[in-house]
Amino acid sequence: MRNIVRFIAVVLLFATGCAFAQKYPDRPVRMLIGFTPGTATDIIARVLGQKLGDGWGQNVVAENRPGAGSTIAAGIVTKAAPDGYTLLFNSSAQAVNPALFANLPYDTLRDFTAIAPVAEQPNVLVVGPNSTIKTVAELIATAKAKPGQLNFGSAGTGTGTHLNLEKFKLAAGISLTHIPYKGTPEVATDLIGGRIDGYFAPIAAALSFVQGGKLRAIAVSTLKRSNQLPNVPTTTEAGVPGSDFALWFGVWGPAKMPAKIVDQLSKDIGRVLATTEVREQLAKLGSEALVMTPAGFDTFVRKEIDDYSRVVKAAGIKPQ
Repeated sequence: MRNIVRFIAVVLLFATGCAFAQKYPDRPVRMLIGFTPGTATDIIARVLGQKLGDGWGQNVVAENRPGAGSTIAAGIVTKAAPDGYTLLFNSSAQAVNPALFANLPYDTLRDFTAIAPVAEQPNVLVVGPNSTIKTVAELIATAKAKPGQLNFGSAGTGTGTHLNLEKFKLAAGISLTHIPYKGTPEVATDLIGGRIDGYFAPIAAALSFVQGGKLRAIAVSTLKRSNQLPNVPTTTEAGVPGSDFALWFGVWGPAKMPAKIVDQLSKDIGRVLATTEVREQLAKLGSEALVMTPAGFDTFVRKEIDDYSRVVKAAGIKPQ
């Protein structure tokens, strides 16, 4: 009898050990997306999720939970078990929201584990086809000669297109009048028609207008030039240091995730981003892969939160 008991105990111990030794993930992973289907955030999330799933042999279930500037999806993730099976895919809205919302249902720094950035893309500083402004230097000179008389559109107060404008104004030391619209199509229509003077347009939306000659690109907002518009300088190159701005995307999990799982996720995402296929898919969206360690990404997010807070305060945007 004692031998039988010992045998059962050994079997149970062995089975338990094997369960802990199983490779993550051993079941489907849920990835919540803070924006609606068809947005850049959604498209890039699904590209990443598909490739991660192929490598793992497990499905990555993409789930759109849009609303309240992506805070709905983020809030759900903070309440999930920190086991790596519920992840958040979000844009730089994750770093903007602490400045835009007075009462977030979570602490952006305390309640998440930063895992990995995925990609970034610039906005494109565009003017109308008949505008006399052809360079950033000419734009600044005109704005200084006519303070507040140049009208710049945005896709809405507090959006990336608006914050990009406000950061550029601060860095250039100029006064431009902000005109909020419902979205990029409305801004583009008035810009083409000469009813406003400029716009920091998302590159995915701007490319067809620029390539078709309907809008003129005079700069891109990132520190590096865009592969899609290689002849267009950055705002920094054009003489406005501190004006760089990017729409970026990344992956987070709940707080207190095991370091081993975080490290594996980071490395697996890096492997996906290194593939030619994914880089080509990102390029079609005007994006480039963005790779950092989890610690590097956490530091990056903290700096972005501070920077957005500074810009929002200077622009006089009141938290909702």
